[in-house]
Amino acid sequence: MQQIPMTVRGVELLRAELNELKTVKRPKIIADIAVAREHGDLKENAEYHAAREEQGFCEGRIQEIEAKLSNVQVIDVTKMANNGKVIFGTTVTIVNVETDAEVTYRIVGDDEANIKNNLISVNSPIARGLVGKSVDDAVTISTPKGNVEYEIIAVEYI
Repeated sequence: MQQIPMTVRGVELLRAELNELKTVKRPKIIADIAVAREHGDLKENAEYHAAREEQGFCEGRIQEIEAKLSNVQVIDVTKMANNGKVIFGTTVTIVNVETDAEVTYRIVGDDEANIKNNLISVNSPIARGLVGKSVDDAVTISTPKGNVEYEIIAVEYI
């Protein structure tokens, strides 16, 4: 199976979610099923069916997280020498050449990506355009509004 790149923080978040699912959510669902069973006829028991469905989602997510964690490749850029090159895990500040708008992104794995927090997936068009480039490089990123030219003004290994 293919290795899944992830930052140290991403692995910590997945482990915390897995722990929550196994120690809090799973026991609650089992208790809900037991209570719902006491209501009698299971064919027309909405609480029972809802709890069973939630159990299916919970168990599926547990399996998904365990599979990812078993194939994770943790990349900790804080332990690498900063040579100014954009790689997985780096924090990159770019400036739009036309508008002078500045934005900072951190390049992370698919599971960690959250555009609201400026965490972009390594597989996103922006990250693909930045990876391998260095400080002061100009890059052209294809966006829905057309090609946009950016200059990389900072690369941090934090």
